[in-house]
Amino acid sequence: MFGQLFLTLSMTLALQTSLPADIEKRIDALLARMTLEEKLGQMSQATSMRNPIAEEIKQQIRQGRWGSFLNAGLPEDRAEAQRIAIQESRLGIPLLFGRDVIHGYRTVFPIPLGQAAAWNPGLIERAAAIAAREASTEGVHWTFAPMLDVTRDPRWGRVAESLGEDPYLTGRLGSAMIRGFQGGSLREAGRIAACAKHFAGYGAAEAGRDYNSTVIPENQLREVYLPPFQDAVAAGVAPFMTAFNALNGVPASGTRFLLDRILRKEWGFTGVVVSDYESVLEMVQHGFAAGPAEAAQKAVTAGVDMEMVSTTYFDNLRRLVEKQNVSIASIDAAVRRILRLKYQLGLFDAPVRPAASVQTANDARGIAKELATQSLVLLKNDNGVLPLSPSVKRIAVIGPLANSPVDQMGSWVMDARPEEVETPLTSLQRKFGAGRIRYVAALRNSRDTSREQFNAAIEAAKASDVVLLLLGEEQILSGEAHSRAFLNLPGAQEELAAEIAATGTPMVTIILAGRPLTFQNVAAKSAGVLYAWHPGTMGGPALLDVLTGGVSPSGKLPISFPRAVGQIPIYYSHLNTGRPASPGELGIPLGSPVNPEGFTSKYLDVDFTPEYPFGFGLSYTTFEYSKPRASTAELTPGSSITVSAEIANTGKRAGEEVAQLYIRDLVASVARPVRELKGFSRIRLNPGEKRTVSFTLTPRDLSFYNESMELVTEPGEFQAWIAPDSASGSDVRFRFRANTNRQ
Repeated sequence: MFGQLFLTLSMTLALQTSLPADIEKRIDALLARMTLEEKLGQMSQATSMRNPIAEEIKQQIRQGRWGSFLNAGLPEDRAEAQRIAIQESRLGIPLLFGRDVIHGYRTVFPIPLGQAAAWNPGLIERAAAIAAREASTEGVHWTFAPMLDVTRDPRWGRVAESLGEDPYLTGRLGSAMIRGFQGGSLREAGRIAACAKHFAGYGAAEAGRDYNSTVIPENQLREVYLPPFQDAVAAGVAPFMTAFNALNGVPASGTRFLLDRILRKEWGFTGVVVSDYESVLEMVQHGFAAGPAEAAQKAVTAGVDMEMVSTTYFDNLRRLVEKQNVSIASIDAAVRRILRLKYQLGLFDAPVRPAASVQTANDARGIAKELATQSLVLLKNDNGVLPLSPSVKRIAVIGPLANSPVDQMGSWVMDARPEEVETPLTSLQRKFGAGRIRYVAALRNSRDTSREQFNAAIEAAKASDVVLLLLGEEQILSGEAHSRAFLNLPGAQEELAAEIAATGTPMVTIILAGRPLTFQNVAAKSAGVLYAWHPGTMGGPALLDVLTGGVSPSGKLPISFPRAVGQIPIYYSHLNTGRPASPGELGIPLGSPVNPEGFTSKYLDVDFTPEYPFGFGLSYTTFEYSKPRASTAELTPGSSITVSAEIANTGKRAGEEVAQLYIRDLVASVARPVRELKGFSRIRLNPGEKRTVSFTLTPRDLSFYNESMELVTEPGEFQAWIAPDSASGSDVRFRFRANTNRQ
């Protein structure tokens, strides 16, 4: 989970040795010819390119004012700007075009949180490769993904862009995205540079409010929030991006602790570090810098190579160098890293090509459908209401998200085309024929409070054999700067669900959203609940396959779902308390205080457990797990232990299951989580089939940071579970025997 220094260094060396042998000499020669203004231009990224490109911007490109553009222009604008940079600027340094290719480009895949629900690194890697291919076709070199911020607060709007609450899962899936974007070499056709963001701690923003401060003890920082980023370095990620937040009082764009000590010195990262959007200038607003000049000085000294959008570098670094407040060596080091990235991408050697438009390939839509299908999480299925029975003749499709292409795509989809999205309604109508489908939107959007269409929805429900009720959040309710204080279904959606349920027609609720929501009352009235996230271009066909039984749902939650906002933060890998609540205290109804029977760590008005735990997800079949077994009772330094269990499909349908390995260190010098994810495996089983799943653990997998911030593996007893989720399963115990071993 923590990565290894030798692996980091070898990946870095591999990236460097994949370049022409004289690369550093070419960079040296170029640096020697550059004026300070041209160097500062390379350290500057703009968003000012529009269609058509203004003459002022063209002239600035000729003068070397900008080294990079963010989300800029149309493909033909990028092609023209690149031609000017290479053919008309003094040094012919190519531009670097970055764009927010977060979960697809022309083809939209599920939001990252939805992709995480698939627990399938290989499929996620293929999706990222398709996004890279489509983006690179239109002149994009660099994406600002993956977002590796571990988050345990669904109020935060950017939870949609995250890979969930767990550092191990985030690291595995984030590394898969990096491999997909970058391939074996950035010089390969159809590849773009990934970017590990936001470094670091952004997902722990206080109160779930975007851009807010974070306070994270160092051992928690190193065990929870940093491991996915170290995994990214080991995976060869090209650039890093700093975060908006202040971490323990220091803005992330000005922290030498993160950028120099950890990223550069401890992990050996040699790539580019870019600030987030104006985050250098925002250090003034944080109260960390007196003005733009001091912000520039602190950022470049900390190790930020490129400033995104704000212009404190270009405006102030010349004077700071002249005053010897900033060394020219630090400027040259930053420019060297930027030029090296451009060489890695092959931009210096690539011919200037005219703009090309991406064409969506069949494999792109196929992968989009497969990933959307595996992301769907079945949360409830009373009496086997799903899959839909062949005897169902009339289906009511009700809800504001049944036929809303834009909302289905989710946030960060600037290059997608809504007309290419296949919605649940269109997929159902194609399958069953328009005559068997009774469709009523009932609400104009997810926030609508009008009941004008309720009667039509009720009549459709009464005239049908089953209701598919599509509720949730529209696109604009999640993503950056879209935090929520309440997580209930907005608008009149709960009232709509109550009216439809009152008809007596079996109701299956399908929720499309960018975060976990609280919908206890709606779930109680529903025979089935299917969580679809924002599933992207092929969400409709994916839902159709699951609803009709062509595929059994196999998604598992990458984040715990709270029963109420007051439980947040709630996550599976919490520490135990001295007075933990007991299983006998389960079942406290929401909003109904009761007299406590004991003084334990619980609530008076809601169960202390999550509504749905991390790793949870049902299937149309049933899986039975044997008690896990360990290959040895004792693990020693330099050895490994294998934990295995047999999983059987005891149902009547084929299905895929995600088996999860958890451990617990029972006694340590620092209190340890009640469970920690250490492995997972997606397997397919036919009815009656059994298979053994095995996971290997080494002493490093048992390590943690002690009070002295030393990474240690301490002797003692451990539990291990192989289970379908974080809240179930039987355990096996083993011991680690050794003196305290510094890793």
